[in-house]
Amino acid sequence: MKRLISTLFLIFLITACGETATEVPTIEPTPAFVLLATEPVPVSLPTQTEQVILPTSTSVPAQEAINMRFSSIDGMPQVYIPAGTFHMGGYDVRAAPDEFPAHQVTLDAYWIDQLEVTNAMYQLCVSAGVCTLPQNLGTARKANYFNNPEFKDYPVIYVTWGQAKAYCEWTGRRLPTEAEWERAARGDDMRTFPWGEDKADYRFANFNMLVTDTSRVGSYPLGASPFGVLDMAGNVAEWTNDIYSPTFYASALEMFNPVGPTSSSSLRRVVRGGSLGDAEINIRVSKRSSVLGSDLRAQRGSPEYLGDFSPRIGFRCAMDE
Repeated sequence: MKRLISTLFLIFLITACGETATEVPTIEPTPAFVLLATEPVPVSLPTQTEQVILPTSTSVPAQEAINMRFSSIDGMPQVYIPAGTFHMGGYDVRAAPDEFPAHQVTLDAYWIDQLEVTNAMYQLCVSAGVCTLPQNLGTARKANYFNNPEFKDYPVIYVTWGQAKAYCEWTGRRLPTEAEWERAARGDDMRTFPWGEDKADYRFANFNMLVTDTSRVGSYPLGASPFGVLDMAGNVAEWTNDIYSPTFYASALEMFNPVGPTSSSSLRRVVRGGSLGDAEINIRVSKRSSVLGSDLRAQRGSPEYLGDFSPRIGFRCAMDE
């Protein structure tokens, strides 16, 4: 009898231990953004100006403090870009013809989003009745992407140029010009990538199908530009406000706050930054791409009104000082 009781007690202990081992602790979600700061910043922060110190490493030169503030509309961290003159266009051997001639451009001060606009941010505009839903709510690998809380801090995609424009205006901002985008990505020297001249790899950007899908915004702090702007290479390409012309650099006489051609029969818009599927050559800061933009004069909802959209194109906004 004693042997039976001992055996039953031993079985009870083994069963209890097995049940304890299979318990899975609850894991809290990660903070909304990676901002190159010491603390995560919630999206509900009011507009303010802060000094954020960028980290240093062997791959990123030491940076000085950058001016930042946060939008009271969507919580977007914005980086201040001071007035100045920078080098625009192709300065490396892989430059395409439409990147020539390389030239100097002078810009007034402005603010630019530190991150690409996220699904959660764009949903705020949809909920306000201002923005319309992206043209596709999933991706090739994710049936539910836009409305999935798991991807709330991932870049919004499948948005047309007109939808990106409407969002930026709802927040009190606007789409950046091509020149503003390039300076924010390049700084004031002739670097090839936002982080400098180091060869692109998994540390700096989501490109060349290394990840095979979009990444959470701010996932590559080592890829920050000299101003501390993130995701300017890879992940998703980004709409700018400018109409595309392959010869604009050669024909433009005024390079003070350039805004691109005033008209175009095709309404193709400049898209910058390259995407998760682009090779290294296409995520250089000077690389120019063009995609059919929206014709807002056409019948609402028509193909002409929408223009093109893609799972590899998102956007960020800018704002005058």
